[in-house]
Amino acid sequence: MKVEFFPDAADELLDAAAIYESDVRGLGHDFMLEVERVIAVLTKLPYLGEMLDDVHRRIPLRRFPYALIFRHDANVIRVVAVAHCRRRPRYWAPRVHDRGGIVDLMPV
Repeated sequence: MKVEFFPDAADELLDAAAIYESDVRGLGHDFMLEVERVIAVLTKLPYLGEMLDDVHRRIPLRRFPYALIFRHDANVIRVVAVAHCRRRPRYWAPRVHDRGGIVDLMPV
């Protein structure tokens, strides 16, 4: 199964990893590994996570206060947001109407 990130979600992922890395050496790498772990699980079980609406789901990361907001379209997991769990709920909602370029950041 293919995994695609919306451009803003890719930016959020890289920004969060950079912030963690600047705080503690190696923590940004750990953050990326956790995202990769969750993505690997989703490619096998794409219907995991809490339903947010008719098509979008949220699955939390372990150890980090973030969740992946995603949808499963045919054979593609589309990550809409890498959302901090304690900030701006549903800020990502306008993105789902934007069909702009998708970033293939983590092919699995």
